[in-house]
Amino acid sequence: METLIDVLLALAQAGSQLNETEPTVLAALADTCWQTVDTANATLTLQTEQTVNADRNRLKQLFENLFRNAIEHGSTDADTQGLTEVGNSNPSVTIEVGDIADSGFYVADNGPGIPEDDRANVFESGYSTAEDGTGYGLAIVKEIVEAHGWSVTVTTSEEGGARFEIKT
Repeated sequence: METLIDVLLALAQAGSQLNETEPTVLAALADTCWQTVDTANATLTLQTEQTVNADRNRLKQLFENLFRNAIEHGSTDADTQGLTEVGNSNPSVTIEVGDIADSGFYVADNGPGIPEDDRANVFESGYSTAEDGTGYGLAIVKEIVEAHGWSVTVTTSEEGGARFEIKT
């Protein structure tokens, strides 16, 4: 119940007016966020040198939610896919943060990906394929992106996993 309340509060705050924006180095912030998420045996690769004007706290929340999502859903083992217990995650899941030339950045993974039919729904509040999932993590990502005046789409990464593209 406490987790659900925290998630709902975060969702409500995500749509609120942004605090002051400031130049934010994506690689440095992504690395800081990686340290605060239970990453199990996952790996982070930083392929960005970009700086964006952003509300640092909201952007931090965006990265943390995308990292958790990739770790929780990144298993390729049918017995553990979709479980929210990080200890069951695929130890080989790799998450990459990189630049989209002149238009934004992406967060991609090498997990099983998101089926094309589900992509339109993943940003809806309450939508989850995990039995224990709240379905609010990606809804919060979308709210944060829109509060910045940006857009987000989900597609397939080069490795066949999920790729979230944030156009700034």
